[in-house]
Amino acid sequence: MSVPPARMGDVLLADVAAASKVVAATPSRRAKVAALATCLAAASAGGDPRTVSVVVSYLTGELKQRRTGIGYAALREAATVERADRPTLTVLEVDDAFETAAALSGSGSQSARRDLVRGLLSRATADEAALLVALVSGELRQGAQVGVLLDALAVATGAAPAAVRRAITLSGSVGEVAVAGLLRGPGALGDFTLQVGRPLSPMLAKSAPDVATALAGLGGCAIEWKLDGIRIQVHRDGSKVAVFTRTLDDVTDRLPEVVALARSLPVDSVVLDAEAIALRPDGRPRPFQETASRVMTQAARTDAAAERTPLTTYVFDVLALNGTDLTDEPLRSRRATLESVVPARAVVPHLMVPNDDQAVSRAEAFAQEALDQGHEGVVVKELDAPYAMGRRGAGWVKVKPVHTLDLVVLAAEWGHGRRTGRLSNLHLGARDPAGRFGPPGGFVMLGKTFKGLTDQLLAWQTEELLARADGDSDQWVVSVRPELVVEIALDGVQTSPRYPAGIALRFARVVRYRPDKVATDADPIEAVEDLRPD
Repeated sequence: MSVPPARMGDVLLADVAAASKVVAATPSRRAKVAALATCLAAASAGGDPRTVSVVVSYLTGELKQRRTGIGYAALREAATVERADRPTLTVLEVDDAFETAAALSGSGSQSARRDLVRGLLSRATADEAALLVALVSGELRQGAQVGVLLDALAVATGAAPAAVRRAITLSGSVGEVAVAGLLRGPGALGDFTLQVGRPLSPMLAKSAPDVATALAGLGGCAIEWKLDGIRIQVHRDGSKVAVFTRTLDDVTDRLPEVVALARSLPVDSVVLDAEAIALRPDGRPRPFQETASRVMTQAARTDAAAERTPLTTYVFDVLALNGTDLTDEPLRSRRATLESVVPARAVVPHLMVPNDDQAVSRAEAFAQEALDQGHEGVVVKELDAPYAMGRRGAGWVKVKPVHTLDLVVLAAEWGHGRRTGRLSNLHLGARDPAGRFGPPGGFVMLGKTFKGLTDQLLAWQTEELLARADGDSDQWVVSVRPELVVEIALDGVQTSPRYPAGIALRFARVVRYRPDKVATDADPIEAVEDLRPD
């Protein structure tokens, strides 16, 4: 592959890989910030907005393209190519390549993607290849999360950290704020205000094990049903409506019923925080995948999809109304405003509780009602709390049951970034005593997880799993004898054609290993199937 000339403002991928390596190697937040700030300054030196945006994305461990279609098989095949001895790849070349991969479709697309990945890795140095693989696999764990990068942006731009944080929450885009601050100066951050039509980072909730804990230390609260739907932000300006997901993707054309509700409101302009969910005729939720299917595929952009799987919209907050920013107002004020413009049928079921002796018992009864209706639990919201954009504010606390299963480790994948040299992503299986999905007494795979693993646990499991390697392994995945039992917390299960049993774990994370148990003590597939929604 020939080396094209660098474009205006383009920088070598090696510069990003070097910063990523430094960040992964040091526990010092100050050192991480310094390395990232230096990289950001270099990325902005050429004055090219796209270069800055791509570099910021890579430093936070993400590709600009949400889906590339590149899987582990393509990465494994490309791993055999010889590494380059000097860096030539630029970040814009790499971004172009992934853009091409994302656009491929139809016959021959997978082969074309494999060739593309092989071409990239053949030109990559060892450090660059490690970065590329980690970006594609989503396992770049280097400590360069948004909080650290925010501090680095403040250093690189000369802006106050609070100004950077507010600009990011209002814009919903770290890259957009980086481009403004690095190329136009810290004063440009003041241009970011709440604007109808531009999504902002939503407020998130902390977790509590039970309702009593969630209520402790709070004043009067609103207790709301926690729905297992799609978090949406609805913007209306006159007759123009835009609907965004929690990740700020525009899904307006996929949710006509949400658009219709927004247009029916007696307002000139409004920004709403809401949930869209597919319900059965009896009001119980349909499986999450049915709800998610409305926004995840191109086929969802049809009226037929809305007819097959209609969504019900439940609004729980209002962030702006008729040109007035309400995010600094207390929830009790926002709630009153919300109920003045949104019909009661479209307001999320809720209960107002004062901070008195009956609060816990009333809230627990309301939470049980939500669970009995098939929903996830409740969210406890302090009535005096403002809307903390982009943060897990102390004023919102979610409470939902956590399921645990004892599963067997079937294989593990080598980690990247901070986890390089350690087995990280675990392949998890349940017992299949009746042999419904394989030989009787075997195991059936249900999914993977690398969450919940401390450095100490990573080191321990690497040693233990390598001791159990069964020989059916490759450069990426180590297959092991099914002996280690691990306790897994999960939010539930969902339908999945990827795995033999047709179900997969949702939001699985490691709680602990169970050395007191052997593989025959693990949970059977029937116990996992019992967690499937009715």
